[in-house]
Amino acid sequence: MPTHVSIHDVSPAWAREVGAALALCRAAGVRPALLVVPNYHGQAPLLEDASFVAQLRLLQGEGHEIYLHGLTHRSGARREAGSGAGRLSWLFAQRVVSNGEAEWMGLPPEEGERRLDAGERVLREAGLRTDGCVAPAWSMPRWLLPMLAARGVTYTEDHLRVYDPAHGRSRVSIVLNWASRSPARLLSSASYCRMAEQARALLPVPVRIAIHPTDMHYLFLRREVERALRQARGDFVEKGSQLLQPDATSPVWGALTPGGSPWRVHKGDGCPGHARGPEARPRHPSDTKLPR
Repeated sequence: MPTHVSIHDVSPAWAREVGAALALCRAAGVRPALLVVPNYHGQAPLLEDASFVAQLRLLQGEGHEIYLHGLTHRSGARREAGSGAGRLSWLFAQRVVSNGEAEWMGLPPEEGERRLDAGERVLREAGLRTDGCVAPAWSMPRWLLPMLAARGVTYTEDHLRVYDPAHGRSRVSIVLNWASRSPARLLSSASYCRMAEQARALLPVPVRIAIHPTDMHYLFLRREVERALRQARGDFVEKGSQLLQPDATSPVWGALTPGGSPWRVHKGDGCPGHARGPEARPRHPSDTKLPR
């Protein structure tokens, strides 16, 4: 089945790690999508690093897709509105599946739209084309899909599915994603990914390999990423939209909403995805160049 590779949290704050991940992908013969954060944790404004921006433009020119990945990739104040399931979803997204990085969970639609506008504006001023949009920590509030559809966005994803909001389609997808916040998470996520590698040969669903900067801090995880890339050789696709191409043999292809009804904006939050959020380390001048 088709396999799409992406590097998350692309920012000057993680330039060295992003460069290492690009090198692994280049060795495997794939151009990963780059999930760019305009101002990672409010500490690494993309537009203030001209060299990093220039390299992103070159990479996009070579065929790498650029996806908007939040504005800061950091959750703000605790959720003030809502209760019950919505409150639990917010807590789960911020405390369990991320380290307070599910930026859009708990935001009202108006604030979410402001952040989308701001993020798109940064990418535009950087001379980058926005090829898609992926919520930080894969945690999508219910207002996000209708908002992306209204903007004509044709690719997004969460932990369980890939979506074409503009055309009202979605598809189940396996994602390989490693976690390193604790030894237990590291080992359990590696075990899951190995099992998923075996399942991908049996299940008629597309696969995503998601690489995060902190994966490059551990030799064990670097080798696991290399292993996953080797296993996927021959199945790579370089555009997220290729995961959404209809497949008559797949029972998990369908419309975004029951009956294919148009998207509507809802209040409250949807189900969070799975990710973990490393703290940005201070930038160093030598860190801002991506190997080519």
